[in-house]
Order: sequence, then C-alpha cells, then structure tokens
Amino acid sequence: MGVVATSTPWYNRSEVLRAVAWWEARGYRVKLGESVWQRTDHVAGDPKTRARDLVRMFQDPEVDVVQCLQGGYGAAQLLPFLDFEAVAANPKPFVGYSDITALHVAILKEAGLATFYGPGFLAMGDPERGDWTKERLLRVLRGESTGEVPRDPDDPYVRAIRGGQAAAPLVGGCLWLLQHAIGTPWQPDLEGCILFFEDVDTPTTHLEAHLVQLHQAGMLDGVVGVVVGHMEKCDWREDRPEWARMPSLEDVLEQQLEPLGVPVLYKLPLGHGKHLATIPLGVTATLDADAGTLTIEQAALRGEP
Repeated sequence: MGVVATSTPWYNRSEVLRAVAWWEARGYRVKLGESVWQRTDHVAGDPKTRARDLVRMFQDPEVDVVQCLQGGYGAAQLLPFLDFEAVAANPKPFVGYSDITALHVAILKEAGLATFYGPGFLAMGDPERGDWTKERLLRVLRGESTGEVPRDPDDPYVRAIRGGQAAAPLVGGCLWLLQHAIGTPWQPDLEGCILFFEDVDTPTTHLEAHLVQLHQAGMLDGVVGVVVGHMEKCDWREDRPEWARMPSLEDVLEQQLEPLGVPVLYKLPLGHGKHLATIPLGVTATLDADAGTLTIEQAALRGEP
C-alpha cells in the first residue's frame, strides 16, 4: 500500500499513524510517500513534489495499491507535472474521492486507466468512518470490483428520477471538480458514457449552476445515463437557515437531468455520506433506473475474472 498526499495535509499526526495501524493489522505493508509529511498552509507541499511522489508510487514494484491521503483541495495543481506515460506503463489500483476527482478524470483521459472512487487513507483509521465503507474497499481491492453496487445499509431507498436502462463506461466524481475541469486539457469526455456525480455542503443554487455550466459547455449532450450519489448536506437544514428560499435538491435534479432523456438514478451510497461504496471508474457498467441498480460489468483489476 503506497500513500501519497495529493491535496489537503494531515492535521494531527495521529491521523496518519491510526491509518497505518489499521492497514498493518490486516496484513498490509504501508509505504508513506515523501508528500505525506509535507504541509504548506492548506496543501501538502508544493505540487511538483506531490506529482513526483504520485508517479514514484506507480513506478515502485513494491507498491500494489496507491491510496491518496485525503481529498480537500490541491489535486488539480499536480496535473501539469504528472508523467502520464509512466503511470500508464505501471497500472495499479488508485484510490481516492472528492478532490481526487481531478486525478481520476486526468488519469483516465491521459493514461487510459480505470481508477477507484473510494475512501482516502486517513479515513481507514478514523473511528467515525464505519466498517461498512472500509470492508467494501477491501473486498473491491481483493477482486470483487464487479457486480451490483450495494445500497446504503441504513437507508436502502433509491429513486429513479427518470427510468430506463443503459450500459456504458462509468465516468465522473465530485460535481464541483468536474465543473472546474471545463476548458482544461483534462476536461472529461462524457460522450457515450454514464455520468456519475456527488457533492457535499453545496447550496442547491450552486449545484444548479454547476449543472447549467456542464449543459452549456456541451458536456452532457452525449451522456447515456446519470448516477447521482449521496449529496451530503446539500439540502436545506436548520444550521443553514439562509438556504430556506432555495429550491430543493430533488427539484434541481429533476429540472436539470430529466430533459436529458436518459435514465437517472439517485441516492446510491457514493460520496461524502456516512457510507461510501468504492466503485471503479472508466469501466463498463449497466444502469437500470427502473430496478434501482448500478452494476459494474467490467473487471477493473488485473487478473480479476
């Protein structure tokens, strides 16, 4: 297990030590990259060091899996300095979510590699991150990357915003980061794909603006399906009274996504909620909005049947 800090650094050193202990207790060896102990204000050191560290983990024959320390902010800063040819020449599972979306879409576009939208390294030692999320990641890394994506164990309800079925590559991540990729060399190509997105602590008017920009940039013209994950703290709540006059989350999703004329499924445990079901990105999946299922069809790991 190789660990790289691509974005926000640790706050208390024990956050890192807890995660190391969690992996080691399960028989894994952990290699911490140079970037892990770097802190420069709000990011984990300069972007060139972080980019070099990431590439080295891909090139290191002792590392079988690369996991990002955590999200936050800063992953997009690495993109101009990454050696994507070196990454492509050394394929291995790459895990992270949220801000790591910038790396997921760039690695898929530049290196053609499937990656895993799953918890960061610090989450593995966090007592508030439940066992369901951690065990799901372990099962996926051990070869169970295909099959139906499980529903939230506490709230299995999902909703088809628009019915239908589609089978296509699954692409996406955090909506805020997808919107920030517009106009860059790493803007994702969603033509013929199932778009997956989630977000956190974002007012619905901002979510609406993100989706409007994706529409106007032409990025949604060719999508064949949409999977909306957990939109954590994005609806009105008592500690955000100023959001009371804003549209509801489902209103925004209906207004922006129904006109696409493709199947849309909402509320699988994918994102910043209590439970996060690790999924591969860049592989073929089947979306059946009528049945409320997303099924990963294509193996994302070498040697996986």
